[in-house]
Amino acid sequence: MTLFWVLTLILVAIACVFVAIPMLKPKANNDAALRDDLNKAFYKDRLAELAVETDEGLVEDQQELVADLKQSLLDDIPNDQNKTEERSLSTSMVLVPSLILVVALSYGLYAVFGNYQKVQHWQDISQSLPELSKKLMNPQGVELTDKEMEDLTLALRTRLHYEPQDSTGWLLLGRIGLANRDMETAIGAMKKAYAIEPQDGDIKLGYAQALMLSNDQVDQQSARTLLNKMLKADYVDLRVYSLLAFDAFERQDYPTAIEHWQSMQQMIGPNDGRYEMLSRSIASAKAKMEPAVLDEHAVSVSISLGSEVVLPNQGVVIVSVHSADGAPMPIAAARYPLGNFPFTVIMDDSNSMMQGRKLSDLQELIVRVRIDSDGNVATRDGDWFGESQVVELGSEVKVEINKQF
Repeated sequence: MTLFWVLTLILVAIACVFVAIPMLKPKANNDAALRDDLNKAFYKDRLAELAVETDEGLVEDQQELVADLKQSLLDDIPNDQNKTEERSLSTSMVLVPSLILVVALSYGLYAVFGNYQKVQHWQDISQSLPELSKKLMNPQGVELTDKEMEDLTLALRTRLHYEPQDSTGWLLLGRIGLANRDMETAIGAMKKAYAIEPQDGDIKLGYAQALMLSNDQVDQQSARTLLNKMLKADYVDLRVYSLLAFDAFERQDYPTAIEHWQSMQQMIGPNDGRYEMLSRSIASAKAKMEPAVLDEHAVSVSISLGSEVVLPNQGVVIVSVHSADGAPMPIAAARYPLGNFPFTVIMDDSNSMMQGRKLSDLQELIVRVRIDSDGNVATRDGDWFGESQVVELGSEVKVEINKQF
């Protein structure tokens, strides 16, 4: 801020100079100069006339008349010294108040309309960026208040405006977006950080987390792809398993969720305080699986992939239940996000498609599973699919996707 005030002083000084110059250097008094020139011209003309009149004998004492003419000329000369003193005094009386007024107006108007407090706050926040960033980067420390989050966002955006290649800054801004549930900011910031440093583990994890929380299925699938790539690394962050387990649980892919939670338990060991929490999560997933499997009016469908199947970058898994005669119109159907295979789903009356006819009305049935790559149910060219044998209602069904339309 010291530089700011120095610059304001320079600007105010320049303004004062422009005010003072016209007062210190007034325009020449043209009337006095014209009168002086006129008197000199009149004096010279009168001298010429006196010479002519003397030659004609009309003037007896030429020298006396010349002396009187000179005295008249001297009497008409203005007192410049007195006028200069008066003008200097007048200038001083006007100049000093004018300069004071310029300074007062400049700083007074800035105090009223210049938002000095906001500028000062902005500068203070920019100075406290390292401290606020440290708090945000340490989730186990003191949580940031809403006011601190706003201040940190302002400071980060200021820094990123001047340093757009700062991947850590974009990562922090993305985390703030996640904390505020501002997914547009979170995904946008994480994407920029990932573009700058695509090999950084924290950035990849943050980007995947932001995409995972998006309502767009394409973003969610991109997150799964990124996380699955991270699983193949020599070292896998515990949070990668956590995100994949959470996603699988939300998609009702309970076996995959259990698998990831068990992997986390192996990494942390039974002495870790989180081990018991993971055990409860595994028990919860198993509890959601068991009732449906035991329900005689539902079908448990385990879905796996054949070795030749190549998954599309995006798409959905469509599971449909048909009557035993293989009728094309499904009795029940459901769609699931394209994720990790194998996984298990439960089909029951809540998935029924035909009014007046429920899944529980069937005694025998066929289950078909298709990977739909374009979201159009009517389009099947190139889609992979699989079909079960005829099974009884309440049975466990295994379907392998290994055929292509």
